[in-house]
Amino acid sequence: MDHNNIKQQLLTACREYVEQRLATATQAMQNAQEAANEESKSSAGDKYETGRAMMQIEREKAAMQVVECYKLIQVLDQIDPATFHHKISLGSIVTTQRMKLFLAIGAGRMAVSGEDFLVVAPVSPIGKSLVGLKKGDQFTFNRMTDIVTGVW
Repeated sequence: MDHNNIKQQLLTACREYVEQRLATATQAMQNAQEAANEESKSSAGDKYETGRAMMQIEREKAAMQVVECYKLIQVLDQIDPATFHHKISLGSIVTTQRMKLFLAIGAGRMAVSGEDFLVVAPVSPIGKSLVGLKKGDQFTFNRMTDIVTGVW
């Protein structure tokens, strides 16, 4: 298994995941702004104010998602796929007896080179239970005990 290549592929897949989320949030923000502008042209009175306020709330939610995407990009920018890890930390590929993980962002399951990985953030519950461990260490998550079989 070429770990650097797999790590690079996982990193690329994570970037694509974030870029898709960013595009969706940006489009939602634009749609909400356009809807608010339309509301102001076609309505009057309380109905106008309510509709405009609802569109503003939607726009703010989308804007928060855009900000979150930029934070995820910053996290991904910190990962060097060529770095070999002896202890589990941001950017580590981790194999256990039960699963394969990539510590980066909370993106869920991703398939790379025909293998399934769980992509999790170091601050996630499972990430917290893994950070700092090394090959051979035992850990418990969701009342299930597992052993780290590899760290890259």
